[in-house]
Amino acid sequence: MARIAGIDIPRNKRGVIALTYIYGIGRSRASELLGECGVSEDKKVQDWTDEEVGSIRNAISTSFKVEGELRSEVQSHIKRLMDIGSYRGIRHRNGLPLRGQRTKNNSRTRKGKRKTVANKKK
Repeated sequence: MARIAGIDIPRNKRGVIALTYIYGIGRSRASELLGECGVSEDKKVQDWTDEEVGSIRNAISTSFKVEGELRSEVQSHIKRLMDIGSYRGIRHRNGLPLRGQRTKNNSRTRKGKRKTVANKKK
């Protein structure tokens, strides 16, 4: 198993797909990275040589913020929004969607499991 940026990427997948297992690297960035390192996108991870793995590892560490560093940066941005009391920060604090979605029927991912409220007895 190839270990890049502290993540064990799967050996039996194509390089472009395998690199997306790293937080902060998507399909476009993965293909750009492989092109920069001179590795074929169709080549599986198990077929990569040690030099190719090393060049990919170096390119990721020098070019991009990934994994822990990126996660902590995102969390600090969210914390800043909450501290200044912006609309987005308040929505984060209340666990509600923050990009204009409706909340009457959907948004179960953000709100969590339904909490049923009983009717008032007559």
